Amino acid sequence: MDLRKLKSLIDLVSESNISELEIDEADGKVRIVKSSAPSVAPTAAFAGSPTTVAPLLSAPPAEAPVEPPAPIGHVVTSPMVGTFYRSASPGSDAFVEVGTVVKAGDPVCIIEAMKIMNEIEADAGGAIREILCENGQAVEFGQPLFVIE
Repeated sequence: MDLRKLKSLIDLVSESNISELEIDEADGKVRIVKSSAPSVAPTAAFAGSPTTVAPLLSAPPAEAPVEPPAPIGHVVTSPMVGTFYRSASPGSDAFVEVGTVVKAGDPVCIIEAMKIMNEIEADAGGAIREILCENGQAVEFGQPLFVIE
């Protein structure tokens, strides 16, 4: 069904006393339901497509999310999207623990991306103050991993 025909059907339903319209054609099925609320647009669903066009309702403004306080010290962030691992292999010791003293360039974790294990190194020296990710956790680019003091 082409877009012009769909738009004209939506207009027809919205301007008439019809509350629901369903049409089966060779190229798909269209169902348009008019809501009783005056500020809501009709809903259209296509059986041949997983996408549903739903009415947009105005929601009350959400409260601003409360951000946790910034960690004190140097933050080592993820240079890529992937899976965070604290050790080189399952069952082996973690690269670092809280309190471990590291130098710039020491390995602190591995991030697996596209089946490649990428060793992540500390970019500053000091003691590991906090480990911010769980073993096996998915991480995003720029996500904090460790705090070095």
